[in-house]
Amino acid sequence: MKTWTIGEADAGTRLDAWLARQPEIGSRGRARWALERGKIFLNGEDLHFQHGATRLSAGDEVGYWEDRPGSARTPSRDVVSARTALRIVHEDAAIVAVNKLPGWLVEPLPGEEGSEVTLLDLLRDHLRAASRRPFVVHRIDRDTSGLVLFALTPAARDGLKRQFERRTPERLYVAVVQGRVVPASGTWRDHLVWDRERLIQRRAHVHEERAREAVARYRVLEQHEGGAVVEVSLVTGKRNQIRVQAGLRGYPLVGERLYTFGYRPAPGGRLELDRQALHAVTLGFHHPATGRRLQLHAPLPADLQGLIDRLRN
Repeated sequence: MKTWTIGEADAGTRLDAWLARQPEIGSRGRARWALERGKIFLNGEDLHFQHGATRLSAGDEVGYWEDRPGSARTPSRDVVSARTALRIVHEDAAIVAVNKLPGWLVEPLPGEEGSEVTLLDLLRDHLRAASRRPFVVHRIDRDTSGLVLFALTPAARDGLKRQFERRTPERLYVAVVQGRVVPASGTWRDHLVWDRERLIQRRAHVHEERAREAVARYRVLEQHEGGAVVEVSLVTGKRNQIRVQAGLRGYPLVGERLYTFGYRPAPGGRLELDRQALHAVTLGFHHPATGRRLQLHAPLPADLQGLIDRLRN
């Protein structure tokens, strides 16, 4: 078994985030996978998936038993142990909306099916007794929390996808960013391209063939000395869009590791969060079966609300 002793510099860090930085683990997905399979120990006690948010203390001993006997459990048992992570906001015969917790993939990454439990797995488990099958309509990033919509029939899936293609759904996010946002409201408009080698979104060069327009409207809800709480309304829905557009303008999201573009906060002014501070708070659309307008809401999660409280103080 590999063991580590936590030092002062890592005190207060979430266990799953700390595990992801260790070469033996290497990612949040692998950390969650190891926790789900009982491979992680803290001070001699074995842990499970729900312990990923545990805050470490100096002197804690973390153990990783990669080849622990009996740890190669079946996916169905992993899903059962993770059922409490499924937070359904709305469900009927045609659609289901979920308030996704941070750290969860909406669906498996290409080529990594079965490597970790995803939101789609949890929904399939939830719907199994009713013999219904969920279809992915749209996605949000692993560490973004909030509303995700699924269809329960092919007709509902197609109808919802047409709405997203026409850019008619209302998609509101709350973000907490570093620095001062000027002006206090406006529109972000960029041409972005997905870099297939670096697996990041970047600003496109002039006339770049694969460039796609990215548009979002924003307004500052609260501006404080150390950062701002911003409401962002997506017009387009490009991968990582809010994260990259905020970073390009010099106020990256708190907790952002990828799209910081060299931002350096003032000494003593850095805000910390174990993920990017982004939450899909409102989703409005027309019900694909009835045509009725629905507007769903997901309250801010505790970590994001706590960050805003610290910012106010």
